[in-house]
Amino acid sequence: MRTIVDTSIQNEHAHLPLAGIRVLDITQVMAGPFCCMLLGDMGADVIKIEPPKVGDSTRHSMGFRLKGEDSPGFLALNRNKRSIALDLKNPADRDVLYALVKTADVLVENARPGVAARLGMGYETLAEMNPRLVYASISGFGQTGPWAQRPGFDLIAQAMSGALSATGLPGSEPVKNGIPVADLGAGLFATYGILSALMGREKSGRGQFIDASLLEAALGLSVWETTELWGTGKSPQPIGSANRMSAPYQAVQASDGYFVIGAANQKLWLTFLDVVKRPELNSDPRFSTNALRVTNRVELIEELRPTLAQRTVHAWVEALLAAGVPAGPIYNYEQALASDHVAAREMVMNIPHPVEGSFRALGFPVKMRGTPQQVRHAPPLLDQHGDEIRRELSEKGLLQSSGQKAVAR
Repeated sequence: MRTIVDTSIQNEHAHLPLAGIRVLDITQVMAGPFCCMLLGDMGADVIKIEPPKVGDSTRHSMGFRLKGEDSPGFLALNRNKRSIALDLKNPADRDVLYALVKTADVLVENARPGVAARLGMGYETLAEMNPRLVYASISGFGQTGPWAQRPGFDLIAQAMSGALSATGLPGSEPVKNGIPVADLGAGLFATYGILSALMGREKSGRGQFIDASLLEAALGLSVWETTELWGTGKSPQPIGSANRMSAPYQAVQASDGYFVIGAANQKLWLTFLDVVKRPELNSDPRFSTNALRVTNRVELIEELRPTLAQRTVHAWVEALLAAGVPAGPIYNYEQALASDHVAAREMVMNIPHPVEGSFRALGFPVKMRGTPQQVRHAPPLLDQHGDEIRRELSEKGLLQSSGQKAVAR
């Protein structure tokens, strides 16, 4: 039975690691919102700045809805944020942005290179107002180089980084990684840069500019593939579920379906052979070392195929685990999320929402024992906190009480 953690909106001022850090989230879709949500989960006050009327384009994406107008994709990427709608081409709204910048520690934007500067919110402009500002730009291809002005999406970055060429089955049509590794990777790398810059600011007293891209995220995660290229002189080819450095380490077929094994070193290989009762394979000159097994991976799996077809997935997984060999069934997401282990790790939670009532979301993927993360804000409705944020700026003396004109500082 799956347990869903019922996460109530908790005290905003709880002592989380990033409590007191203000983040301006001027991003849309995935990489930027994911980055800012991670910062919000750790306690940052994230203010999502959205275009009036339409908001983040992800609000209207995907072909299905729950109860409200915002898409499940938007809900998944925007908890622990407050929303204010600002037209950054409008001078009065830009004044509100400038007032916010004076209170901010971090700004994240994901416009095409050059757009932020044209809107009067480039790094040089804002750093004059707030020298301690950590400013992160996330783009498809980075701020420099001949591809900088190309539009960038996860699929394009996977293709042009080389990742797409090494994914899928040999001889098949190109296969995209089902998880958007370029988008989410860019969000993670930007978060890493932001946190590092915040620590560096404690020494230097100044913020800095961070340039993250989807292309470089996909390349940065291609550690094994680039190693193979430089080690062999040949560009890596698709190998399905197999591993480029170890064998057998892939999906294999039992009598009733597929499962995965990870006999990734010599000790595990010998134990694996003992479990499957094929000790003679270690004397085969094609398979006696890991390097030879990687070279002759296809032949190795063919040798094992009739043996593995004699028992069920459950039987093989239980036998291998009992012997200490990593193995596991292949679950779909419904099965994975319904597992007792995922429940024990609180990776499914219910988030209260003013329109949805509540909705299911993934839990926090990193556990903080001393300062556990909290859902302090449901994903915001468009401009839900606009009046509240303007009032806060007025109370700080950064806006006139009308909220339409910034006070010079």
